[in-house]
Amino acid sequence: MPAPFEIQVARIETLALDAVVNAANTRLMPGGGVDGALRAAAGDELTRLTDTLGPIEEGGATVTPGFKLPARYIIHTAAPVWHAPGEKGAKVATLARCYTASIVMASSRQFASLAFPCLGTGNFGWPRDFACAIAIAACEEALARAPSITRLVFCCFTEADATPYRAALR
Repeated sequence: MPAPFEIQVARIETLALDAVVNAANTRLMPGGGVDGALRAAAGDELTRLTDTLGPIEEGGATVTPGFKLPARYIIHTAAPVWHAPGEKGAKVATLARCYTASIVMASSRQFASLAFPCLGTGNFGWPRDFACAIAIAACEEALARAPSITRLVFCCFTEADATPYRAALR
């Protein structure tokens, strides 16, 4: 069965799904980009809650309510920084774990729909095409063990972000 992938050029905080994935930092502190947009739309309750949670490791994930978002939940995951010191292969595996951990979390809660932003491609510096290939491969593999997920959206902020997804999924 083919993976239930969709590509949308949209703002992730506007999607009405079971869950959207947040490109968080390990301390779950407020940030910019996807995190800032989700926090602004979800309301102050999100930051009050994440302030009480412990940190997550790179490649790990945790879930919170979506509060005022159209999405019911937010799965927070922390990608590695591409240009930080460290072995590239380990970083690739960690970025893949962001997708896998998020899908496992969604599946364990019987979510049917999930959206990912282009994890790591903003301030964390991952090359867009490379990060896209990792995202698709990790999601294909994880979805094989996540039968509840029937809709997985790659939510791209711009057409340029969507181009490698469209090319890879053609």
